[in-house]
Order: sequence, then C-alpha cells, then structure tokens
Amino acid sequence: MTATKVLFIGGTGTISSAASDLAIERGMDVTLLNRGASSRAPHPDAEVLLADVNDPAAVDAALGSREFDVVVDMIAFTPKHVERDMARFDGRTGQYVFISSASAYAKPVAHLPITESTPLKNPHWQYSRDKIACENLLNEAWRERDFPATIVRPSHTYDEQSVPLLGGWANIERMRAGKKVVVPGDGTSLWTLTHADDFAVGFVGLFGNPLAVGDTFQITSNFVYTWDEITRIMARAAGTTADIRHVTSDDIEAASPAIGGQVLGDRAHSVVFDNAKIRRLVPEFEPVVPFHEGAGEIMAWHDEDPSRQKSDPRWQEIFTALAG
Repeated sequence: MTATKVLFIGGTGTISSAASDLAIERGMDVTLLNRGASSRAPHPDAEVLLADVNDPAAVDAALGSREFDVVVDMIAFTPKHVERDMARFDGRTGQYVFISSASAYAKPVAHLPITESTPLKNPHWQYSRDKIACENLLNEAWRERDFPATIVRPSHTYDEQSVPLLGGWANIERMRAGKKVVVPGDGTSLWTLTHADDFAVGFVGLFGNPLAVGDTFQITSNFVYTWDEITRIMARAAGTTADIRHVTSDDIEAASPAIGGQVLGDRAHSVVFDNAKIRRLVPEFEPVVPFHEGAGEIMAWHDEDPSRQKSDPRWQEIFTALAG
C-alpha cells in the first residue's frame, strides 16, 4: 500500500500543519477538510475543503463519494467522533490514522521509559479517558471487521505558535514583568518536548505502511527536561529570567477547576519515552530540534507581531492568586 491520496480532517493545527506540509513535500496528494479558522495557513499545494466535520451534510457535500489511501483525523476526541469516522470511511480508505495521546498512559507511571505496552489508565483527566475509549473502539473494529486503524500517541508537541508552559503566554508576560511564574510541584519532574517538524517525520512515515495498520505507535523526541529547565529556557529566549514559584499540583488544580485534571493527570508526572517501535518502521525518524532552539522560534514568532502575544486574563488571575 502506497499513500498517494491523503485526507487530513483538520490539517492546520500544531501537529497537523507540519505533517500535511511534509506529506506534500514528499509528493502526496493532500486534501484538508476544516472550517478555515486556523492561524496557520495551509500549504499552497494542499486542496482545502471548507466544512465543519460535525455537520454531516456539509461533509457529504464537500467529499462526495471520494476515496483516500489515508484518512487522518486530527480532531477526533470522543468515541462519538470515532464512530462517525468509521461509519463514513469504512471501505473508502486503506488506512485510518487516529491521534490519541500519551496522557492516556497510567498515572502515576510505574516504570520508565514508557512504551506502547505501558497500561492505559488516567483517573484524573477526562480528555485522556476519552482517548482511551476511542482506542478501544478502533482496536475492536480492526479485530472484528478489519477496519484499517493506526493509532498514534504524541506527547507534548509544539511549534513556533505554541508556548509549552502552563498558561501559555501569560507566563511569558509575567516573566518580562518581573513577576513570579508558577511551576508545578518542585520543578524536578521530567518532561519530553517534541518539535512538530520532528514529529511529522515519524508520523508521515507511517502513511501507507501496511505494517502500521492494526497497531499503535508513540512518537516523541528524546529531548527530556525538568519543568524548571523548560521555564528557564523560555525565560532566556524571552530575554529575561524566571523567578520560579513552586506550587503543588493539587493547589493548581484547585485554583483552576477548568484545567480538569490536566496537571494531576499529565504534567505532574515524569514522562520519558522509548521510541524503538516507531524507528523500526520509520528509520529516518530522528528528532533534531532541541528545546532551546524551539524556544527561540517561539519567541521570534510572537515578538514579530505583538498582536500574537495573547495572554488569557483567567490565567493571570490564577497565577496572581498562587504566586502573587
């Protein structure tokens, strides 16, 4: 199976923009189905179909009876989304690629490094539990009726538009104002950051690969940092220093119920990954962008146009309450 016609549902997000661009650069015929609302411009050679994936009539009108070698859904978050896709694309694609999440791995993590066989269980974060439920549906569909699913678990993946700190730009704003910045726990837990360009190499390398169908792959970098290091790297890139205030994960969650378990269910735990499995199928996958370079890209993009420096006032209130 060779992937020539690829449909991205989404296609202009942090992960999907880099992946769709690389697919086009490798000669694939790429179609993006989305609402056209992203700040990331699609590749000029991509076919763009405007439709809300949650509007069946609009999707039917946009796609008609077209078939694709690969369908990649970047915005499927619940079992309902996956059931919708399976009903629509069963028999119309040679491979369906689902984006799950490394946050689905059992927390706390019993053994490092994490592999694809690490158990899935996250009692803290509904997002992760929904991803697990989606994986269960796809695995059952593959076992029972050969639905050609491939499951991919990214961890924290970023590009120049993404500030990988709790609260995003609000923390950069506090750094530059000389205010304390909040770091979960004691700042020493280990965290893996993956540049979207690096992720795309492993991801696109799975397209059309028959050995990837019916299987699951995590795709992360080998660049591992403590949260204190990540915060200080961002501060240096921002031309300042970080006055760190360590706050327990419980206190952060209590101050912001909207987080919904993201800290306790993910960022509070050390995550280091074994990427041997993806390298066996995609030998060229070898992450090359360390975070100090990525942090420079992030700051350059945001400083190029101050209108991009969007600070959520809710996070400012939370940080003020937690750190002063």
